[in-house]
Amino acid sequence: MNYVDQFYAKIDYILKKIRTEQRENIERAADILTETVERGGIIQSFGSGHSFAAAIEVAGRAGGFVNSKAIKEFYGINGWFEVIEGVGDAFIRLVDQQDEDCFIFISNSGKNPLHIDMAKYIKEKGNKLIVVTNLKDSQNAKSLHSSGKKLYEFADVVLDNCGDPGDCGIDIPEYGMKTGPTSSISAAYLLDSVVLQAIENLVKKGIEPPIMKSANVEGGREYNESLIEKYKDRMHRV
Repeated sequence: MNYVDQFYAKIDYILKKIRTEQRENIERAADILTETVERGGIIQSFGSGHSFAAAIEVAGRAGGFVNSKAIKEFYGINGWFEVIEGVGDAFIRLVDQQDEDCFIFISNSGKNPLHIDMAKYIKEKGNKLIVVTNLKDSQNAKSLHSSGKKLYEFADVVLDNCGDPGDCGIDIPEYGMKTGPTSSISAAYLLDSVVLQAIENLVKKGIEPPIMKSANVEGGREYNESLIEKYKDRMHRV
């Protein structure tokens, strides 16, 4: 089987595994988002390096919650400082964090100090934290934080991306390499499912969910601006 067909098969396997094994966790995570919307809070997502792609899947997109934002690393999105302990502790203190907010952290390995420092601070403040990670890989990894902890240990809900070790699912035995990263697709699948479930929760409660429309449809920008008005004093802060 060629690489592309192997990749398709791997993705199909992972998404099916998520559907069968992660549904309860998706519902629990959706409950957190539902409560955040009800309380008028902000859904704040964060991922370092390529995990930032999953963070922006949650925030500022058509069909998602208006009251959401992706926390951007002040030094860019390349993950350069994620292995240096103390950076996260300083950085998270710059973030506008209110009692009614919840956080979503994405890290495939969950072993780097940046996320762990930030997660520790968030939990000390009493906010809810959802973590997207490769749970088995993270459990077997050695933490790079002095506490010895991994990111998932701080989570109220863990969403397992069900990927292979090292995030790649296709072997290249001729050169001892692997390719075919899966974490971006699985994280998007998980997080979009959480958002959908939270929206359904709100609809069942008779609450109109603050859902962003595409800016490319007629009246979309105006509609979004009317919703953002409620949150605009917070949406553009760190």
